[in-house]
Amino acid sequence: MKNLKVEDIDISLIDSFKNHPFKVEEDLSFFELKTSIKNNGLLNPVVIRKKGNDRYEMISGHRRLLAMKQIGEIKIPAIVKELSNDQAIIDMVDSNLQREQILPSEKAFAYKMKLEAMKHQGKKIDTLDPEELKLSTAEKIGLEFGESATNVKRYIRLTYLIPELLEYVDKTVINKNEPLTMGIKPAVELSFLSKGSQQLVADEIDYNQATPSHAQAIRIRKLEDENKLNDEILDKILCEEKGNQHTQISFNKANIENALPPELLTRDKRYIEKYIIEALQNYSKYKNIERGDDYDLG
Repeated sequence: MKNLKVEDIDISLIDSFKNHPFKVEEDLSFFELKTSIKNNGLLNPVVIRKKGNDRYEMISGHRRLLAMKQIGEIKIPAIVKELSNDQAIIDMVDSNLQREQILPSEKAFAYKMKLEAMKHQGKKIDTLDPEELKLSTAEKIGLEFGESATNVKRYIRLTYLIPELLEYVDKTVINKNEPLTMGIKPAVELSFLSKGSQQLVADEIDYNQATPSHAQAIRIRKLEDENKLNDEILDKILCEEKGNQHTQISFNKANIENALPPELLTRDKRYIEKYIIEALQNYSKYKNIERGDDYDLG
């Protein structure tokens, strides 16, 4: 940012970037940033652009702006740029994707915003290398950030997921020990489902405490195409043993149904589950009594 003028801008005049895809978490690194600013001042000015009504839009520096607000500063050192809407999006994405940790959801919406801006903006032919002219927009973005065009497209597909499903993908970065996570490939398959089917999958993931593998997600997508997707089928799929999950206890469904009262079989599956659990608990109590344990049947 050499030779660019740094101005002190009133913080109250700066708005967040519209549809900013990057989260501003008040985590340890944010606390360290705030402490550094308290002790040394803001060493790296934010980048903003002019809007109408004498206001500004943040391009790069949302975390620094929040830190300055919390410290109680009224003005912030800023570089003011004249940018079109499309160039502002490109600059915002480029600056934020340099961060050390990026969530899949952040990368997904950032890539989508940049791809749409690049397609809308275009580039003058004489500014492009002849080889670059042969590349698709996704390939150009991939070259900038060390991704293949296929991966760029996969990330962009994640923007079609409902938030409940996208959260499982983010958890692969937030907490690698989180038991309920989902890889990008199965998530991409689920992104082609209708919103209603996606919600059904999310509900069953929560109920079964298991996410689908890539192969299972492909089957789920095919079942929706064939109008055969329902909660019972999803139950069976998610209960299948997968290599990346703990071994699950399985039972013969016919044997279980034969042991249940016939009228119970017409009830909701969660009611049946509750009935079986309570029956097992009562059986355990009576076994304790047979052994002479002091147990209050209540």
